[in-house]
Amino acid sequence: MRRKAILAAVTVALAWPHAIIGQSAPAPEALPGGARWEAEVPAKWNGTLLLYSRGYSPNVGNPAAAPKPHRQALLDAGYAIAGSDYGSGGWSVEEAVPAQRATIAAFAAKYGKPKRVIAWGSSMGGLVSTALAEIKGSGIDGAAAMCASIGGSLGMMNMALDGAYAFRLLVATDARIRLVDVDDDRVNGKRAQDALTAAVKTPEGRARVALAGVLSGIPHWTSRDKPEPAATDYDAQADEIARAFVMGTYLPRTDQEKRAGGAFSWNTGVDYRAQLARSGRWAMVAALYAKAGLKLDADLARLNAGKRIAAKPSAVDYMRANYTPNARPLVPLVAVQTIGDGMTPPALQRGYAEAARGRGVKSLYVNGAGHCTFDTATTLATIRYLDQRIANGKWPATPAVFVAHMPAPMLRPCVRGGTCK
Repeated sequence: MRRKAILAAVTVALAWPHAIIGQSAPAPEALPGGARWEAEVPAKWNGTLLLYSRGYSPNVGNPAAAPKPHRQALLDAGYAIAGSDYGSGGWSVEEAVPAQRATIAAFAAKYGKPKRVIAWGSSMGGLVSTALAEIKGSGIDGAAAMCASIGGSLGMMNMALDGAYAFRLLVATDARIRLVDVDDDRVNGKRAQDALTAAVKTPEGRARVALAGVLSGIPHWTSRDKPEPAATDYDAQADEIARAFVMGTYLPRTDQEKRAGGAFSWNTGVDYRAQLARSGRWAMVAALYAKAGLKLDADLARLNAGKRIAAKPSAVDYMRANYTPNARPLVPLVAVQTIGDGMTPPALQRGYAEAARGRGVKSLYVNGAGHCTFDTATTLATIRYLDQRIANGKWPATPAVFVAHMPAPMLRPCVRGGTCK
């Protein structure tokens, strides 16, 4: 018996020759492209590596192998964890994808080749994970896109532009708010917030903010500290839209436009009457307009007659590459979202799932609100659900932490290799 135990220990040592498994997380190390990475492997590793991609950050920061609230639980569950800092801040999808692929190679060289690799990430990191799932030879076996910008850079930012356009034209004409060519996101966001604060003090302003929010895709519930409004409680829904309006509409553009070489969003040819009808939320907006004594038809006509924004073709090409999904993942992909995320609205996830038409994609929702507010139990349930799909070749029963939900449609869907509306 003792001889068998010794042989087993030798076998483990030979399988993982480059590092001691179960040791404390080492200091971040450099990757060939200049990014840094870190990893940690538990003593009882199950053979699966979780490759974490962080969300948008204006600065590079430190590499994170997992979000702090979930890190120890993932290790305790037997998963190895790794991630990089991308080597760049801002909308760094261009750098993130190769940095994350290099992290897989560096991990294998140091700890040995994993049995399988699951890419997962939050917000922009969920889009990075989606890109890895769609790229041939990325080195991953599955992807979990959580609270993700999964609708892609063009569709997501076009939808935000629609809301910003409506807000400036109907509410804040003189607030000096920029729609594109934004030189300072913070200054622009403060101008929008100041105008919003004044607008929601009146019934007219609240109605128009609600219309703009619907065009942005902001859901009817966005506050983690408040219950979900009733289906016909339009005043409460308007409050929820207003609370998330600036965060969900005036998304960072300065870095993106610098990288792209100009404005990449457009609203030429958009029929805003048709967009409101497609949203499925006409009744709410109409009720708020009636309560305020405003004519909804008149405002929709103003929007359709307003001066439009045209994009620079080369800038569109850049953002299509970095990154507009093709909705054809080459590995199983599960997308997870709260029903009340006002920053990356659940409409983005619906848009991706509809474009994918199955193709190994599962779309799951959590009965909660706020941006990337998943607890550790939900995170673990997502990872295990995907891990079982990879291992068994079919999706297991949906975990109880998820609920049936159909969000509003993505009003400006855009798929690489397809059309953009």
